[in-house]
Amino acid sequence: MSEIPSNLRKQALSRELQTTVRIGKAGITDALYDEIKGQLNTRSLVKIKINRGLFDRNGVKEVWPHLAEKTSSKVVVSRGNVAVLWRS
Repeated sequence: MSEIPSNLRKQALSRELQTTVRIGKAGITDALYDEIKGQLNTRSLVKIKINRGLFDRNGVKEVWPHLAEKTSSKVVVSRGNVAVLWRS
């Protein structure tokens, strides 16, 4: 994780960064991948939130690396059902 610039990590941890993608009851779909990729093309950080109850605790931990791989990005920070992705 040291390859992520410290200013981006600080920005990702800020409470002022708004959630731009929400994973709802439809779950993880191709449209979700496309939305994240599109946002990563226009902004440096994308904050994603998973609705509670959609996945169990271990399932949520597996979602973030999966989304990062599918969108060619990196997980800057993840805490519970919220994560921030970054593409260099």
